Amino acid sequence: MLRRPELSHASIDLTHDVDVLDERGRRSTIAIPAERPLTVYVDKRELVTLMTLGGAPEALTLGYLRNQRLVRSIEEIASLQVDWDVNAVAVRTRSGIADIEERTAHKVVTTGCGQGSVFGDLMEEIDTIALTPEARLRQSVLYGIVDAIRVHPSIYKQAGSVHGCALFSTEGKLLYFIEDIGRHNAVDAIAGKMWLDELGGEDKVFYTTGRLTSEMVIKGAQMGIPFLLSRSGTTRMGYMVAQRVGMTLLARCTGKHFLLLSGKERLVYEPHLLSSVISLA
Repeated sequence: MLRRPELSHASIDLTHDVDVLDERGRRSTIAIPAERPLTVYVDKRELVTLMTLGGAPEALTLGYLRNQRLVRSIEEIASLQVDWDVNAVAVRTRSGIADIEERTAHKVVTTGCGQGSVFGDLMEEIDTIALTPEARLRQSVLYGIVDAIRVHPSIYKQAGSVHGCALFSTEGKLLYFIEDIGRHNAVDAIAGKMWLDELGGEDKVFYTTGRLTSEMVIKGAQMGIPFLLSRSGTTRMGYMVAQRVGMTLLARCTGKHFLLLSGKERLVYEPHLLSSVISLA
């Protein structure tokens, strides 16, 4: 039986109301994202400070440790407690993290907003990742995912200035939707939730509002997810890493439009949808 960590369930307001004046001097009140620091301590050692909305701090911390390859299994973590009075999370492991000083010494500056650096070599272990070649995504399901994100209630619609990430099944069922200051925080929080719920990635689709950089592709691959979608674009290195790990990468996903860059064999085109796409052109 899986040994689960003892978790806090810290909740906090995700938006903050401020008074503003518009171009005509008119007063109104608007909501803005409630960005705040969350300092991660592992076995009483300060590790990193993440800037976050704080919507899923326990999952964010778990996913960060997972995607930074500092913890291999959720069973290694004994407890994780968030305290917003001091903007900190205390993680206690069962046996410590081997060579933690060495493994956190090498930082790579990235394009990721809300995080800024990652530990270790970005390309480490890439060649050990094998994404399932059998997974398929139907064109109609892709359109359904894009539309589901469009109509989903969000902090972005209320206050702007955040990124959203979502996890779907390959049949189009929405499993998680997370927003945060940076897209890397959002993907880490989903990675943490997958760990907690013991979900594999082989039949999942990951959607992000942010661009598909190399680190986003690597994180998706580490989670075992064969499909990565974005309403934004990709970078050269993101594209190259996707090809290297065999990931299906789809960019500029808006309405009925998308660009399929890699892993083309996994997308199932449906000819009967072509007429509706042409009529919208």
